[in-house]
Order: sequence, then structure tokens, then C-alpha cells
Amino acid sequence: MHVAAQAAHPTPPTQAIGTILAFDFGEKRIGVAVGDTLMRIAHPLQTISAESNDVRFAVIGSLIAEWQPAQLVVGLPMHLDGTEHELTLLCKKFARRLEGRFRLPVAMVDERLSSAEASQTLKQAGIGGRRQKPMLDQVAAQLILQQYLDHDATA
Repeated sequence: MHVAAQAAHPTPPTQAIGTILAFDFGEKRIGVAVGDTLMRIAHPLQTISAESNDVRFAVIGSLIAEWQPAQLVVGLPMHLDGTEHELTLLCKKFARRLEGRFRLPVAMVDERLSSAEASQTLKQAGIGGRRQKPMLDQVAAQLILQQYLDHDATA
């Protein structure tokens, strides 16, 4: 198992070169973002709104076929004090499944407050309230990936 947890500041595992897909995992939705190690800029891609694992992994498989990523990144939610909760364990399981199914390296990034930051980013762009819902998870994934790209650049 190569799933590596990355806290806010420790050195991440050696980053693959090329395209990276990032996921903000949720029980109802999964936000997806894309970026690359050359430009080091993350972009929101889409939100997977299926609860069925078969459907979720079929969509992810299509995205992997389309984008041909060298690496995957999964946001790791934790309590503010750094302790794990139920969703933390589900995210770790999701990361293991990604690695096992698609045979790509998976890094995990501390995502505390990413959804709140994504909501604030959308508000600043003039998108508030219910209009945020379809975009919130993919913007959270974008923030997770940008954090990963920015941290690797300074490591």
C-alpha cells in the first residue's frame, strides 16, 4: 500500500510528474479537480453526485482514461484538533480503493476547512447560497490539489 498521508507541512512523498486528479470525498458527492506538475495550477473539474460505488468508480475510471494522470490526491478530513472521525476512515478506504483499482500512486492531503474556504471563494465570485451546491465539492478538490502542488513546490 502506497497511500501516503500528508499532514499540513511534512514533506510529501515524491510527486509524480504530469497530470494529477484530486478528490474531495463525501458520502453523497465527490468533487474532482485537475492540475499538473508543470503549471502547478489546479482547476475544478466536476462533481460526481452518485451514491453508488459502482457508478462513482465508473465515472472516475472515465476521468482517468481521459486525463491519464500520473498521480491521484485525496483530501483527508479531520477534526480541527487533528483527530480522525468517521469520514476520515471512509476517505482512507476510498484512497486504498483508488490505488488498488487504478494502480496509481495516491497521496492524502489534510483538508481541514477546505469546504469552508471553497464556500468563501465562491461567495467572493458572486455565487452564494444554493447556487454553490453543484460547485462546492469540485472547488474544495481544487483547493486540496492546489495545497498539494504549492507544498511540493516548497519542499
